[in-house]
Amino acid sequence: MKQLSLGSFSYEFNRSQEPRIRIASGETLRVETEDALSGQIRKAGDHRDKATVPFSNPVNGPVFVEQAEPGDTLAIQIKSIEPRDGQCATYTGNPKQLCQWLGTDVPDGAHVCPIREGFVYWSDEIKIPYVPMLGCIGTSPAYGMPSTMPAGPHGGNMDIREVTVGNILYLPVFVTGASLYLGDAHAAMGQGELSATGLEMASQTTLTINLIKDKVIAGPRIESPEEIITVASGTPMERATAEAFAQMILWMETEYGWNRWRAYDLLTHVAEISMGYYEGGGLAVKIAKEYVNHPS
Repeated sequence: MKQLSLGSFSYEFNRSQEPRIRIASGETLRVETEDALSGQIRKAGDHRDKATVPFSNPVNGPVFVEQAEPGDTLAIQIKSIEPRDGQCATYTGNPKQLCQWLGTDVPDGAHVCPIREGFVYWSDEIKIPYVPMLGCIGTSPAYGMPSTMPAGPHGGNMDIREVTVGNILYLPVFVTGASLYLGDAHAAMGQGELSATGLEMASQTTLTINLIKDKVIAGPRIESPEEIITVASGTPMERATAEAFAQMILWMETEYGWNRWRAYDLLTHVAEISMGYYEGGGLAVKIAKEYVNHPS
């Protein structure tokens, strides 16, 4: 297994950056990442200072996948996401649209939460199950250079809880080598990531990356042992919802033999939705394999 240690922070999916590591299809890679707060909250009394570090979600990479070319797909199996320091951090964050009802007098609220025995200790009284995920992972687009704030067809800052251990994330390849980056691990996150801040942690993430040649997908897909999942991003969120459903229907049609209108009908009754950061418009649509495997 290869190891990619922490290097200089990157806040863009930059196809022009020299690869930090090269791997072949089928190899397993362990990647060290910093938390989304750029390591600014480590102990009591620390706070997020955007005057010093204005950007969020530093990612590690790029990872160059040998023989990857535009029109291919990466299948990224997430083996483990472990806290690097045995803790995570969070803070109150800007309430943005909520200010209409809650006001603007917002405390910093920064605090560090220990992680032990499968729980995040958010306070002395409240512990939250440790359910790690990667908030930010993506390939580099062929044009433009998105930051690590938005999401898109390349992946990016999706903040979807299903990008987690045991699942396979599928990402399209747009440039030679794919130029893969990842970071922004969360120890846990609620639906909608209300304050734009999960339980942010520096991590060691282990991935097995397989290259699927000549497979074109429109955007991120996820496969769990029980479900298939499509991801779309954008605002208004209704638009992302429609796109994620449409991509699910097309996936069911092309790979599972469904008539698209029967799939449309079925999804009306059994589909589920997972929300990323509500202002970013990241949204996933899910359907259980027990339905998908019986085309009608």
